[in-house]
Amino acid sequence: MEKISATILALNEEHRIAACLESLRDIAEEIIVVDSGSTDRTVEICRQYGCRVTMRQFDGFGAQRQYATSLTSHQHVLSIDADEVLSPALRESILALKEKGFEHRVYSISRLNFYCGYPVKHCGWYPDCQIRLFDKRYATWNLRDVAEKVIFRDSVRPELLDGDILHYRCDTPEQYRKVVRNHAGIKARVLAAAPDEIPLLSPVAHGLKAFWDIFINHGGILEGKIGREIARESYVSEYLAYRAAQKLKRERGQ
Repeated sequence: MEKISATILALNEEHRIAACLESLRDIAEEIIVVDSGSTDRTVEICRQYGCRVTMRQFDGFGAQRQYATSLTSHQHVLSIDADEVLSPALRESILALKEKGFEHRVYSISRLNFYCGYPVKHCGWYPDCQIRLFDKRYATWNLRDVAEKVIFRDSVRPELLDGDILHYRCDTPEQYRKVVRNHAGIKARVLAAAPDEIPLLSPVAHGLKAFWDIFINHGGILEGKIGREIARESYVSEYLAYRAAQKLKRERGQ
């Protein structure tokens, strides 16, 4: 039987983390949780489930994920977030792999994103395939602060697993807005650190492009009110990121 180490990034997820950990039963022989300063019961709950918890100041998603991977004992790593759950079909797929052995070095998994409890099939939110299960000898996380991903040699071919990761993005629109603005702040720092000049109209232009991509190109219009809300928040996120980046560059004299 193959063994898997699961890694989880967490911050104040006491209402979600138990469901995540339950879905890992019989899947992961080891669960590594990297917590970036929870002030609720997240750490307590993780320890009740026998997780190995490490505290680490957040310094970008890529670096945080790679740090978690570096702590694992087994060569096959399953990366999941505290607000995500393995679907029954995905559990069966992974259990079958553990039984027969891993034939591939990296595995892609589709992710079904939920907005306030509603499964979103458009807006570019599904299938949202990502590499989440991999042999750490052949793959690693890049160190991008946002939009991080697993990287591997060109000769490695990912295999798509049956089933989904269920991602519960938010319980309320206000919670989603808070997450969006936090990501905008991280992206702003990345943009400001780049040598490229940011034109005056970039905030509006990138915001409108984000809205159009989600609402029209990715069928957000078919999701009705929820599609409009997601597209609007994408506009706001891009606008705020580029506007903040412009301000940071001015302050640095760039």
